[in-house]
Amino acid sequence: MIKLSGDSLTLNQMEQILYKNVPIALDEEALQRVRKSREAVERIVQQDKTVYGINTGFGKFSDVKIDERDTKDLQRNLIRSHACGVGEPFPEVVSRAMVVLRLNALLKGFSGIRAEVLERFAYMVNNGIHPVIPQQGSLGASGDLAPLSHLALVLLGEGFVWQNGKHVPAFAVWNEHKIEPIVLEAKEGLALINGTQAMTAQGVVNYLEAEKLAYSSEWIAAMTMEALHGITDAFHPAIHEARGYKEQVDVAARMLDWLEGSQLTTIQGEKRVQDAYSIRCIPQVHGASWQVLAYVKEKLEIEMNAATDNPLIFDEGETVVSGGNFHGQPIAFAMDFLKIAVAELANISERRIERLVNPQLNEGLPPFLSAQPGLQSGAMILQYSAASLVSENKTLAHPASVDSIPSSGNQEDHVSMGTIGSRHAQQIIKNSRNVLAIEALCAMTGCNARGIEQMAPKTKQQLNALQKIVQPIDCDRIFAPDIEDIATFLAM
Repeated sequence: MIKLSGDSLTLNQMEQILYKNVPIALDEEALQRVRKSREAVERIVQQDKTVYGINTGFGKFSDVKIDERDTKDLQRNLIRSHACGVGEPFPEVVSRAMVVLRLNALLKGFSGIRAEVLERFAYMVNNGIHPVIPQQGSLGASGDLAPLSHLALVLLGEGFVWQNGKHVPAFAVWNEHKIEPIVLEAKEGLALINGTQAMTAQGVVNYLEAEKLAYSSEWIAAMTMEALHGITDAFHPAIHEARGYKEQVDVAARMLDWLEGSQLTTIQGEKRVQDAYSIRCIPQVHGASWQVLAYVKEKLEIEMNAATDNPLIFDEGETVVSGGNFHGQPIAFAMDFLKIAVAELANISERRIERLVNPQLNEGLPPFLSAQPGLQSGAMILQYSAASLVSENKTLAHPASVDSIPSSGNQEDHVSMGTIGSRHAQQIIKNSRNVLAIEALCAMTGCNARGIEQMAPKTKQQLNALQKIVQPIDCDRIFAPDIEDIATFLAM
């Protein structure tokens, strides 16, 4: 069981919660902070002080005072009116991440929400009750308002939840569990939807998938090196230590580890003096992507434990400050940076694919890896597909965060577009996984042509695992299922 306190959630713990269904519990000290913060809100209501989000309207309506008897309607109206997301829903794993992250942020005790609302969130996580949340409609400032409103609707018994891959009305699920929906009190609606948890939840899933793909790209590149008689001298530790980037040094070391014992790789001067950049510069290019992953990880783990709603309550209610922690710029930048890093893994992979299939570059392998060149096209159009995917990535990698558009009567006049960036990052990861799947298929075909008995023990082990899923190219066939099956293997 993983205990949430609002302060110490890690990506490793998120991976366990999201993919291994490890249950969560709420830290008692954190709940005490939550209760004190709630008491402060109730005092403000009783004393009829004017405080944004507690007894005022929202956004441009912040100067409209709301009567105490209307506070429940105010919160319910807020959730309903802001639940205007469109498009395909986020994957269920992202919805689960969103619930966990919103819960963790509220446990910090700065939001004035009741403990029972947070206990309901924990119940949802531990019982697999995941809201259906449309992907589009967030500007990434004032919080991910539309996505988080769809999340909050479920607490009210409205909206939909995932059940066996289908969308089921939330009220039916609560009836099934014999639990009454939540009735929101003062400030609670605003506390639920002010935040960056949509972009951060998608960002967490993106990071976990990108990290896995980056590791996979190394053993796939190692197989390509064997198929092309690549020169391992380029990975000599001294070269990389001379430059000084830890990630570059680490990639070079892992490449040598993958290729240890190979009889297919060569040394400089044996066949040629040096390889093309897509082979020789694997540590430099992949290492740079690892640098970005480290940056993204740092920002995500800060944001996962951040108070991002507005206003925030300090000093047991003596200080209630309206600010802008809901602005998603840090995660917007991180997601845009992640897009570039993953796109580059695919870019260099596509160039290695070209070297595997091009008869002028592939060191004597069959043209396009075809079993019967001319009669059969072999991997010719596999490279087309990879080229298409990396070109699409180049358009998706354009930074979302450089855009902004005013909203809410120009009150919210600069926004982050972080949720758009995180969604585009997910598509780039999917595209790049398919490119690397194509490289894996071509590399395993090349290695089979060279003789798998000469492969390094570790790359041979990976090839054997792949061959349980797909076969090397021995004749023309429909390759789309092969790409899909290898991509699924890489995502596991």
